[in-house]
Amino acid sequence: MLLELRVRNFLLIDSLDLSLGPGFNVMTGETGAGKSVIVGALQLVLGGRAGPHQIRPGAESAEIEALFELEPTDPGLETLRAGGLDNDHELVVRRVLLPSSRSRAYLNGRLCAVAELSQLAADLADIASQHESVSLTNVASHLGYLDAFGGLDGEREQIARRVTELTALRAEVARLQTLAQQRAERQEFLLFQLNAIQEVDPRPHEREQLQNERSRLRGATRLAEIAWNSAELLTGDQGVCDRLRGIVGDLATVADIDASLAEYGSDIQIALDRLGECARGLKKIAETTHADPARLDEVEHRLYRLEGLLRRHGPTESDAMAAMERLRAELVSLEEVEESLRAVEKRFDQELSQAEQAAFSLSRKRTETASRLALGISEQLASLGMGGAQVRVEVARHAGEGDLMVKGARLTAEGVDRVEFLIAPNKGIEPRPLRKIASGGELSRALLAIKRVLASQGPAGLYIFDEVDAGVGGAVAERIGQALADIAKHHQVLCITHLAPIAALADYHFVVRKSQDGHVARTQVVPVTGEDRVREIARMLSGKNVTKASMQAATEMMQQRQR
Repeated sequence: MLLELRVRNFLLIDSLDLSLGPGFNVMTGETGAGKSVIVGALQLVLGGRAGPHQIRPGAESAEIEALFELEPTDPGLETLRAGGLDNDHELVVRRVLLPSSRSRAYLNGRLCAVAELSQLAADLADIASQHESVSLTNVASHLGYLDAFGGLDGEREQIARRVTELTALRAEVARLQTLAQQRAERQEFLLFQLNAIQEVDPRPHEREQLQNERSRLRGATRLAEIAWNSAELLTGDQGVCDRLRGIVGDLATVADIDASLAEYGSDIQIALDRLGECARGLKKIAETTHADPARLDEVEHRLYRLEGLLRRHGPTESDAMAAMERLRAELVSLEEVEESLRAVEKRFDQELSQAEQAAFSLSRKRTETASRLALGISEQLASLGMGGAQVRVEVARHAGEGDLMVKGARLTAEGVDRVEFLIAPNKGIEPRPLRKIASGGELSRALLAIKRVLASQGPAGLYIFDEVDAGVGGAVAERIGQALADIAKHHQVLCITHLAPIAALADYHFVVRKSQDGHVARTQVVPVTGEDRVREIARMLSGKNVTKASMQAATEMMQQRQR
C-alpha cells in the first residue's frame, strides 16, 4: 500500500506531499489541472522512463519519493530481504532526475539500477490508463493478461531465457559450419603464414644485435686503424706513457724537498697504469678486427628477411613469436572444428527439445486458463452494463516460419502461442477481435473488467486507474465506480476521474488544482471532506457554476454511498 508520495520540482509540481488512505482513493480536478502529472510521478518512481524535460524550469533536479507499506505475503518483501533492504515492512523508493539525462534510483536508501526498481514495482502497483485501454486493440498485449491471470509469467520467462540461449547456440552452429566449409582454405593460409615465421625463426632482440654487428662490419678497417693508432700514441716511442714515466721520475728526485710532490707522482703512476691497460685493449681490438665481406652479406641478408617478417607480424620479435603461437593454436582448433560442431549441434538439439516441452506445457495451461479468464471477464462486463457481452480468449499457434520451429510451430520468447481476445457485444453475435468492434467506452470497460479479474489473482497492493472511465457516463459510470470500490475492498485503489458517480464512491477524495504565479504554473493536491467534497462533486456535475440542484444531487450521491 502506498502511504505517502513526495514530489519536488517535477513538471508543474514544485512541492507536493500526499498521504493516501487504504481502500478507494479518488483524484479529481478540472482538465489541465495536472492530474496526469501525479500519475507521471508515480510511473517514474516505479521505474518509468526519465528525461531532463521533466525537471521543473529553473530547478537543478527533480525528486520523487514514495513510502510503501508491505504485507507479510508481498513477493517484493523476499526480494528486499535477500538484498538486506527489509526495513520493518516499509519500502522507501526514490528517483532523482538530473539535467544530464541521467537519473538515480534508491531502495530504502541504497542506490540501485532502474531495472531492479522496475522489477520490484510489478509487485507494488499496477497502472491502468486510457493508453492501456487503447492498447487492448493491440493483440500483442493479450498474452500478458492471460499469463498474469494464470500465474504463468514465470514459465514464460523461462522459455524466453531458453530462446535466448537457443539463438546464441544457433549462431554458434552457423559459425562453426561456415568454418568447417572454409577449413581447407583457411588451413592452407595459416600454414603458409606459420611456415614464413618458422623459416625466419626470430629470436628475442635479434634485430638490434644484427644492426650493431652490421655497423661494426661496415666500419671494420677504419675501426682497426683508429684503435692501433690510438694505442701507438699511448705506448709508442715518445708517446704519452713515455712522457708520463719521465714526469714520475723527475718528481721522485725532488720528493725529499717537498713531500706533496710524491703524492702527485703516485697519482700520475696510477693514471699511467690505466692508460697502459687501455692501450693493450685497443691493440687487441685492432688485431682482432678484420673486414669480413662474406659475414657482412650474411648479416645484411638476415636483417632483410627479419625486417620483412616484422613488418607483417611485428613490430618486435616477441610479437612475431606470439603470432606463431596463435597460428598454431588456430590450426589445432581447425582440426577440432568438426568435433566442436557436433558438440554444439547436440547441445542445440537438447535445448530445443527442452524448450519444446516447456512451450507446449505452457500452451496447454494457457488453453485451460483461457476459458476461466473469458468467463471472468464476461461476468465483470455484465456488472459494468454489458450484460449480453460474451468474451472468448483464443489461444492459437504462431503462424508462419521462424528461426526456431517445434512440431510445425514457431517458437518465440513467448512460447508457441498467439493469444487474442474476441468479444461479442450482444448475444447471438459471433465473437470478433476486440480491435475491430469495440468502442472507446467498451474498451474502457473491457480493461476494467480485466483488471478486476486480475486483482483477484495479482499481488499488487496498489491499483492506479487513470481516466479509464473515458467514453462512459450515467448508469455505466456508477457501475464502474462500484467495480473500483469492489477492487478497493482487497487492494488500495487510486482513481483519476472526471465522473461524479465514481468520485462519490471513494473513501478518500483529493482535488488537483493549478494556480498561476506570474509566468509559472503550479499544481497542488488538496484533500477534501464534508461540504468541500460535496461542492467538488457538484462542480463535476454542473461545471464551474455550481447550482443548488447540483449541490443537492451531489449530497444525494454521498448519502447513497453511506447507505
